Amino acid sequence: ESAIEKGIVHNESSAHAWITEYLTIAADFEVPVAWRLLQAFSQRDAASVSHWTGCFIAARDTAEFRAETIQMGYSLAKLVIDLNLADDSLRAILASQAEIPLPTAFACAAEALAVPHQAALLGMLFSMVENQVLVCVKSVPLGQVSGQSLLFSLHAAIEKAALRAQQLDDDELSNWAPGLSLLSIQHETQYSRIYRS
Repeated sequence: ESAIEKGIVHNESSAHAWITEYLTIAADFEVPVAWRLLQAFSQRDAASVSHWTGCFIAARDTAEFRAETIQMGYSLAKLVIDLNLADDSLRAILASQAEIPLPTAFACAAEALAVPHQAALLGMLFSMVENQVLVCVKSVPLGQVSGQSLLFSLHAAIEKAALRAQQLDDDELSNWAPGLSLLSIQHETQYSRIYRS
């Protein structure tokens, strides 16, 4: 919403550029962390889950980004538990986390449902992109056909982000995106905001 209010995103073309850049940022940190969490849950490696959960939470550099991931993670983890999807070992790993961000809950849910890791990663990225497109459809505004066209045009970027996320070494991860952080800070007090982030 901050990018829309400032005129950075104002039509289908600028929305495409914004979301493509967003995918590049996510492919450098959020998605590789999710990839590591998928592997850690698969191996029932509680120490690795805790490590990457802590890294992810520490990397949320605005109050809004932190609150969003903790709320969404809490809700998804609660759903996994309430629907009795997870076995005892997965439940124990979730219960050992002081806070559960969305990537941690997502990785646990994917493991509980036996979703292959690559498919889970693509699903996560598609969900992220679809949410961005829906905001653009409602707030730019873009029409429904334009939104579907935009979503379709981003498939290659989603696949590229998933592949990059799987290839990065730990010391290559980075959430450095000062422009996005500044927009998030501004969004926290934006008068016209509808969404948390």
